[in-house]
Amino acid sequence: MFDEKEPAGERRSNFDRQLTASIEAAADWLAARQKPEGYWVGRLESNACMEAQWCLALWFMGLENHPLRPRLAQSLRETQCEDGAWRIYYGAPAGDINTTVEAYAALRSMGDRKDAPHMKKAREWIMSKGGLKNIRVFTRYWLALIGEWPWEKTPNLPPEVIFFPNWFVFSIYNFAQWARATLMPIAVLSARRPARPLPASRRLDELFPEGRDKYDYSYPKKPGAGFADAFFLTADKILHGLQSIGEKGQIGLFRKGAIAQSLEWIIKHQDADGVWGGIQPPWIYSLMALYNEGYAHDHSVVAKGLAALDDPRWRVDAGEATWIQASTSPVWDTELTLLAFEDCDLNERHPEEVEKAIDWLLAQQVLRPGDWKVKCPKLEPGGWAFEYKNYFYPDTDDTAVALIALAPFRNDPKWKSKGVETAIERGLNWLIGMQCKNGGWGAFDKDNDKKILTKIPFCDFGEALDPPSVDVTAHIIEAFGKLGIGKNHPSMVRALGYIKAEQEADGAWFGRWGVNYVYGTGAVLPALHAIGEDMTQPYIRKASDWLILHQNEDGGWGESCASYMDPKQMGRGKSTASQTAWALMGLAAVGRAEDERAIADGVQFLIERQKDGTWEEPEYTGTGFPGYGVGATIKLNDPLLQERLKQGPELSRAFMINYNLYRHYFPLMAMGRVRKMMAG
Repeated sequence: MFDEKEPAGERRSNFDRQLTASIEAAADWLAARQKPEGYWVGRLESNACMEAQWCLALWFMGLENHPLRPRLAQSLRETQCEDGAWRIYYGAPAGDINTTVEAYAALRSMGDRKDAPHMKKAREWIMSKGGLKNIRVFTRYWLALIGEWPWEKTPNLPPEVIFFPNWFVFSIYNFAQWARATLMPIAVLSARRPARPLPASRRLDELFPEGRDKYDYSYPKKPGAGFADAFFLTADKILHGLQSIGEKGQIGLFRKGAIAQSLEWIIKHQDADGVWGGIQPPWIYSLMALYNEGYAHDHSVVAKGLAALDDPRWRVDAGEATWIQASTSPVWDTELTLLAFEDCDLNERHPEEVEKAIDWLLAQQVLRPGDWKVKCPKLEPGGWAFEYKNYFYPDTDDTAVALIALAPFRNDPKWKSKGVETAIERGLNWLIGMQCKNGGWGAFDKDNDKKILTKIPFCDFGEALDPPSVDVTAHIIEAFGKLGIGKNHPSMVRALGYIKAEQEADGAWFGRWGVNYVYGTGAVLPALHAIGEDMTQPYIRKASDWLILHQNEDGGWGESCASYMDPKQMGRGKSTASQTAWALMGLAAVGRAEDERAIADGVQFLIERQKDGTWEEPEYTGTGFPGYGVGATIKLNDPLLQERLKQGPELSRAFMINYNLYRHYFPLMAMGRVRKMMAG
């Protein structure tokens, strides 16, 4: 903080020197960590389900002696909490039943004795939470695959869904990208009901203390369930019954063709680096589905998928343990690093790094059709994906930030000759075509918002839909503004209407892809400034007031992942570097004189906590799924909400992320923007 005894001029001079030194140290830290190809990427930390599921998948595929399995098991032992559980995010108030059951099963498959201290603690924790009765759909599938759960008591996913026309509400293209890519291989597995049981000495009998014959495998009841819930549960029972009859009588109808077409879809959608959809779920389920259909380990598709487990871009080794990342973020991290350099006027300090990064980024533009083409058949490609080789699923958020990163170079003859202007035009046209009917943008698809799908028993996980979100829409508005497109552009008129309609009563905005209201509000305010909004308007002042109200005493900002379920946690939590940066960028965009002290305190928080050029941040500030099912904000004042969703502040249905570079380039961006604001 400022020393009030210093003369104002000297105080400001010292602050400026500290700020410049901090910026240069952070930039040098980043420059030293650029990959030879020209990109940046940080580790993407999630939860122990990743390692547990890979351990079980390798068992299921007959690879029990795979050298990765003991390393995955070691990572599980190292991440187990003192109470015996595994958690969804750092600092979660409680463990997660699903992660803990899957980790327990994985360790038992490795031969960890049930009476070993760590296993006893895990089992006691599981039983204290009611045992297996409230586990999610995916955990049921995993137990079925190792012979511990009857397939008949898992959601039935008929592969015949592949035949549904695109206009039909239950078409696979009405599910979110991540759900669609996962649904297809699970449908194949569901049709076959395969299992590779664990050896007798490693089975999970201890989780069925009254015996399996007496166990109630039914789905947990949801309070307030309506007609649609009952209808789909009944339909699920009918589908299971028909499948059982068909298996006994060897009656297939369309099943053989459905499985063949589903397998063709799966193979077609494999990414160039061997994974599927750029994320773990479709990758792991596709491998198991193909293996179960007779594709050998050395078949080119399966071999490529398995080889990705040894790819250092996906794999993280530490000592005797290995973690497999749920996804990778090279495009995202590179774009945001370029923004940070630009915000701090550092392009000339690191010209070689910037040039390599721009060249790499231009090469990542996706110029081939993907699943988005189903709903936008006349739209030409032009987006960017999040990961290395995810050509089927470019996303609007990465595309928007890519355009912001490229904007400063569009008038440079050197970069014009390299196609920057062409890339920008393609990206803009693609974004305009992907705008949803309510004026906002989803991440991967247009108008992906059919809530009836969330009633299907299969959809009790994270999010089944990809409707528009404020934070993605804000980044697109900011991109348009940076490219000189004003707020009177038809797309922007609709987008601004959406943004205003989504503002909370207290002035904040919900964060769909980052935690949470600090992220949403910190994204919207710079976008409004970039597009030319009058930043003195009451709704903007209200947002600034909300940020000021939620500043911590140490000068920083923080918000717990628990805010997705506990309204008392909104904007509250231990100060972090990334969330402090988001708040600072929001306040700097508004530029109120009355906020200068709060802004200075926030910057001082970052300066004082910088260590060797970077910041420490174990907290998870990235969001995969909040766990609501519908993919959008919901009202948290429903007294039955936790029981209906089967999650509380521990976020059992959610998927939270620690992007390891968030703690770095966001503070750098914020410091650069504050410096420009102060220079005025």
